[in-house]
Amino acid sequence: MQISEIIQALGLKAFTESAGLSRNATGGYTCDLLSDVMGHSQSGQIWITLQTHKNVMAVASLRDLAGVILVNGLMPNADMLAQAIEEGIPVLGTDENAFDISGKLFILLGK
Repeated sequence: MQISEIIQALGLKAFTESAGLSRNATGGYTCDLLSDVMGHSQSGQIWITLQTHKNVMAVASLRDLAGVILVNGLMPNADMLAQAIEEGIPVLGTDENAFDISGKLFILLGK
């Protein structure tokens, strides 16, 4: 499913505007520990986290993730946003907590 469709279905905010919205998501990975995401996430997944710094984008790029969803109404730091745009990896946001948005994404993707 394309990121743009996920934004629409889940009512997410796109912080990166049009960057990477045509990317396809195959699943999700929910974690706030960067080393865990590096070791266990899969290419094409959307990473759900509360981390808002530039290192998130380094991990997302390394693992070829489809995008990042920030939870609890958090906003990306300026350096994170700049890196996301440069890498073409969308950063999205929600006021929901990680548990709730993970469940909704799981259902939406038919997992």
